[in-house]
Amino acid sequence: MQPDPLRLRISALMGFLSIVLGASGAHGPVHDKLVGIGKIANWETAVQYHLPHAVVLLLLALLAGTRPLMIWAWRLFFAGILLFSGSLYLLAYTGITKLGAITPFGGLSLMTGWVLIAMSAKGKQPA
Repeated sequence: MQPDPLRLRISALMGFLSIVLGASGAHGPVHDKLVGIGKIANWETAVQYHLPHAVVLLLLALLAGTRPLMIWAWRLFFAGILLFSGSLYLLAYTGITKLGAITPFGGLSLMTGWVLIAMSAKGKQPA
């Protein structure tokens, strides 16, 4: 069972971005701006969800094979990171609070991804 190369690359990129964005929010001009506008907590929340879910993306990319529920879980985690963490990064950096309306959709995507992983363990799926 070979992992899908595209999902593997995207997963690695998401992990890389979580480190870059986490470090940017912790040091230097991005940190200074976030502290100055009082949005550092939003950035930190984005990073707290981004990094562990990027690891889950990688695991799913390696283990999903052709199992439909696992592939859908990967897709939902990817969408969840973009919507949840992405909206929080943008909200924190730009101060556009209306972006917070997108965040719950990302959270719902992440939760649904976890449910699909649980469902995939219910019975044997075709490989």
